This record gives sequence, structure tokens and C-alpha cells, in this order.
Amino acid sequence: MNFMNLRAPLRDASTAPGLTELEFESSLGETVRCEFHALKAKLHNQLLGCIDLEVMGAMAPQRLREELDLLVERLLQDNGAALNAAEHRRIIQDIQNEVMGLGPLEPLLADPTVSDILVNGPAHVYVERRGKLEKTDIAFADNEHLMKIIDKIVSRVGRRVDESSPMVDARLPDGSRVNAIIAPLALDGPLLSIRRFAVVPLKMDDLVAKRSLTPHLGKLLEAMVQAKINLLISGGTGAGKTTLLNVLSSSIPHSERIVTIEDAAELQLQQPHVVRLETRPPNIEGKGEVGQRALVRNSLRMRPDRIILGEVRGAEVLDMLQAMNTGHDGSMATVHANTPRDALTRLENMAGYGGAAIPQDAMRQQISSAITAVVQVARLNDGSRKLISLQEITGMEGDVITMQEIYGFRQTGIDADGAVKGHFRATGVRPLFMNRLAAYGLDAPPDTFNPALIFE
Repeated sequence: MNFMNLRAPLRDASTAPGLTELEFESSLGETVRCEFHALKAKLHNQLLGCIDLEVMGAMAPQRLREELDLLVERLLQDNGAALNAAEHRRIIQDIQNEVMGLGPLEPLLADPTVSDILVNGPAHVYVERRGKLEKTDIAFADNEHLMKIIDKIVSRVGRRVDESSPMVDARLPDGSRVNAIIAPLALDGPLLSIRRFAVVPLKMDDLVAKRSLTPHLGKLLEAMVQAKINLLISGGTGAGKTTLLNVLSSSIPHSERIVTIEDAAELQLQQPHVVRLETRPPNIEGKGEVGQRALVRNSLRMRPDRIILGEVRGAEVLDMLQAMNTGHDGSMATVHANTPRDALTRLENMAGYGGAAIPQDAMRQQISSAITAVVQVARLNDGSRKLISLQEITGMEGDVITMQEIYGFRQTGIDADGAVKGHFRATGVRPLFMNRLAAYGLDAPPDTFNPALIFE
């Protein structure tokens, strides 16, 4: 069967009205569902035997979709499949998703309300919407089907996952973060986690509208970035560190050269002069690994105005601090920590990973001189994400790094709907870095540091 010569007329199944993927799956009985998936798997295997993958890869997406419509229609006729209109439409769309996308995950990836997709084996797929987890009716045929989707994801970015390397970090074309772990480490089938990112990057106004921070605080943070103040963004998993880093980076002037360094590229900087670097895992022989520390060192030879680390997690902290202390002002990074003080402690601990015998007081002195402010973000009990503290590093007292809080969020309770109640409020302390903002011709909005001004 020639992939390029099928021209039988067929309506566009992808635009035909009908049930959504979730509604369709839930409307089928268990026996019918199994028969439907068996037919779909059979057609998919027959399809792979009919098409020329090299030709398929060279085709435009819309043309490929049309050709797949025609070919699946012909295979349905050859198999004498007795399907109603909804089943007919769904099986064509599902096979398109298998060939062109990520199979059963495509409806979730197309849903803008889904922020996380969590696959716990082939039969259990969860999503996070508005900070809350919920189970879906989507399922994979078996472990092999799920492994094919995982392989498709990781191979796109030149990575691999197998028994010798059963864990992998990758990304989707839109920048969404992917983690997969398979047997023998995963006992109940392959595990896949996808952290979604907005197709259109969020702006500061979006964070204000979501009540993640206040208008005054947003303007202050933008001024701090423009004044080339070194920032460390701290928070737990899923707290919104990378989202905030993306938003803050939009305030960097377009005239500057920015170098980003990440384990899995996910930053969405909009400036014209951005150099993106990504680590490389070891090959099958265990060689060829390039870590963040090597990339940070190399970036110093690339004439950067700013260096942005997606996440500090190891010995690269030494090179990052040295870069911040030697003329690369305005650099930013994120770190996993529950409080601003814990964030500094983590930096100190990670510095020891590199084996450098640096005295404790010298390490703390380097941290205090390199980083000006720590921004703490958190995901609260209702799923909302907020900037809960902005603290300035003021120096050293003895062998202790001194800090002062400038702005904070205080939770006061939970309402009848389970939403967190609380308020943003300045502490009344005017930060020392305001002198730097003045030197750059910048200022904060009036009443930014007025403790009497409370934002609900």
C-alpha cells in the first residue's frame, strides 16, 4: 500500500463534533473498551507496516494528518470493522495521536487547565488542575504501549531510558519538563511525570491577577532585575520557582547577552540575545557526561552579561557564586528549600559536594557578598502559589549571615471553600539595595514599604 497514493474522500475527523476523549472512554463498558483498544492496536500495527517513516517525517503536519485519515479509513474497510460514528471518529483521532503525538496523553496536553500529568503505570493517569490532583479515565494499552510513548519523548532530545539507565529527565517541544523511571526501579509499570508550562509565557500582571504577589511587590522585583541585583529564588517542588524566574527574566534589557544553564531546558526567555546550554547525561558506556558545573565554567568564557541557572543542585554553586562576585551582576538561580535561611544553608552544603576544602566562614562570606536577596515561593494547601517572603542579605555578624525581611505573606486561616485566607504586608524595613536602584535611576512605587498598607 503506497502511503502517498491514497486519495479516497474522507471528512476531517479531528473537527467532527462529538464526545471528548474523557467522555468517550467513560461511556464505554469494560468489555467494549478492551475490544476497542484491541482494534486500535491492530490498526496501528498494520499502519506501521504500510507507511514509509522517512516520507512521513518529511511531510507537513496538516498533510500528514490528511494522509493518515485516508489510510486509517482504508484499513477500517479492509478489516470490516463495525463501528458507530463516535467510535469511527475516535479511532481515527487516536491513531493520529499515536503516530503524530503522544497517544492517549494528547487530550491532556491540549487542555490548558492541566498543569501536571502523572502516569503511574499504564492504567492510572492523574492530572493536576488548579493545584488539585484528580484521576482521569485515560489509560494505555499495556506497559509496552507506555514505554513507546516514553521512548518517543526522550529520543527527541537525544536521551535514552533502558535497564542500564532507568531514570531520565527530558522535555517536550513546548518546554514542559518530563521525568520517567522504568523497571527495575519502578515496580508497577513505567512512571511518567510531565510538568506543563504555559504556551504563552506568564507576565508579572498575570501573577498579580492570580494574587501570587502584589502590584507593589511586582514593580519592586522588576526594578531589582533591571538594577542587576543577584537573586536566589527558593521554594519546594511545584511552588512556581521556574515560573517566577521566567517572569523576572522578562525584565532584563534586550541589549544584554544572557546565558542560561539547565539540566532540562525549560526557561522561556523572550530576549533576542539568549544562549541556551543544557547538560548531557553519560552515554551507554558511562562516558561523555557534561554537568552544570562544566557549563557554568564554560559560560564565563562566552562574554555573558548575566548567567541564569535553572536550578542549583550541586558543586556548580561554587562557580555560580564566583561569577556573581566577579562582574556578572544580575545573575539568578533557583534552589529547593523551605525557607530563605534554609536556602543559604543548602548553598553552603552543596559547596562541599565539589570536594573543595573551603572554611565555613569563608563560604558564608562568599554567599553573603554574592547574593543580595532571596525570594521565597510556596504552594499553599489550596493549591495556590504565592511569594511568601522577600528577604535581603545584609552581611555577616560573626560567622552568621544576616538577613532582613522586606515583604511577606501571612496566612490567617482557611475559608469555607478550602481557600487560604491571608494578606501581603511590608515589614516597614527599607532595604539597603534601594541605593543601587537609585544609582540606576529606578525606584519602587510609593508606599511599597509601608506596613500599614495590607493586600488581601
